Amino acid sequence: MTAMTAPLAAPGHIPVMLAEVLRMLAPRDGATYLDGTFGGGGYARAILAAARCTLWAIDRDPAAIRRGEALQAELRAAEGTCRLHMVEGGFGAMRALLDARGAPALDGVVMDLGLSSFQIDEGARGFSFRHDGPLDMRMGDTGPTAADIVNRADESDLADILYQYGEERLSRRVARAIVAARAQAPIRTTARLAEIIRSVVPGDRSGIDPATRSFQGLRIHVNDELGQIRAGLDQALDMLAPGGRLVVVAFHSLEDRLVKQAMHRAAGRLPGPSRHDPRSIQPPEQAPAYRLLTGRTLRPGDAETHANPRARSARLRAIERLPLADQSDTSHAERRS
Repeated sequence: MTAMTAPLAAPGHIPVMLAEVLRMLAPRDGATYLDGTFGGGGYARAILAAARCTLWAIDRDPAAIRRGEALQAELRAAEGTCRLHMVEGGFGAMRALLDARGAPALDGVVMDLGLSSFQIDEGARGFSFRHDGPLDMRMGDTGPTAADIVNRADESDLADILYQYGEERLSRRVARAIVAARAQAPIRTTARLAEIIRSVVPGDRSGIDPATRSFQGLRIHVNDELGQIRAGLDQALDMLAPGGRLVVVAFHSLEDRLVKQAMHRAAGRLPGPSRHDPRSIQPPEQAPAYRLLTGRTLRPGDAETHANPRARSARLRAIERLPLADQSDTSHAERRS
C-alpha cells in the first residue's frame, strides 16, 4: 500500500531510472528527503507514494515550481495535508535555502542532473535545436541568455566554452563560424545557431546531431551547471543524517566525473600517495564517514532505454552516510577496495 490515499500520475514526464532511484534511496515513514531537482516531479511523486515521509523539493525553474504547487494541491485533496515543501532556487545553495526554512537533517537526497522533458520540449526555452525558438537556455529567469553569450563573447572565449563544457573537438572552427555569422546579423534563434554549427561540423556514424555538443556547452555555461553540481554535492553529503543516502543521476561525462570524485572522496576511495611521497608516512586519516552503495555506476536497462530513449546516457551513483557507531569500524581493507 502506498502512502498516498489516491494515486498521482505524472503526465508528460518519465523519470529516469525510477526503480533504481527508489531502491537506493529506500524511503521510509517519518523520514525527511530532498529532491534537489524537482523538474517534472517524477521522483517527488514516487518518493511520497513510497512512504509517509516529508519531502523538500528545490528547482530554479519557475515553471517547475508551479508544477510542484499543483502537486501540493493534489496531496491536500488526497490526504488532507501536504508533505511536500517547494523551494525556488538552485540546488547549489540547498543549505542556505533549507536552513532558512528550518528543515531538519536529511535522510536522503536525490538529484537528477539532466534537463527535464518539459524544458527540452518547450521551444520557447531555447534548450533544444529540435524546436526553433529564442536562444535562451536559462533554467531560471535571470542572468545572460545563450544569445547574449553567442553574440558578445570573444571568439577565443566561445571556443573555450564549447571545448570545455561541450567537449566539441572542432570548437575553434565553430567559434569562428559563429563570429562570422553574427557580423552579418545577430544570432537569436536555436535554428539559426544549429544551422551555423552544422555548416562546419560534419556528421558522423554515431547519428548524433553535429550541433549537440555545442548546445550542451552553451547550456552548461549559461547555467553554471558544473559549479552548481560541485556545491550541491558537497552540501548534500554534509546535510545527510547518519544512515542518510545521496542518489545522483548524471547524463554526461562531465557531470558523472564530478559525482564520482565527490562520492569517492567522501568514502575514502581516492588513491593514496606514492610510498615515495612524504605524505605516506603521516598517521592514517580518520575512517571515512560514508560508504559507496554503487561500486560501479548503474545504467538503465534495455527495456527502459527502448521505452524512453532520453534515458540512454543516464548513470546512477549512490552513497550512504554511516551511522556514527559504524564509522570507527570501517576497516583499512574496505577503505582501499
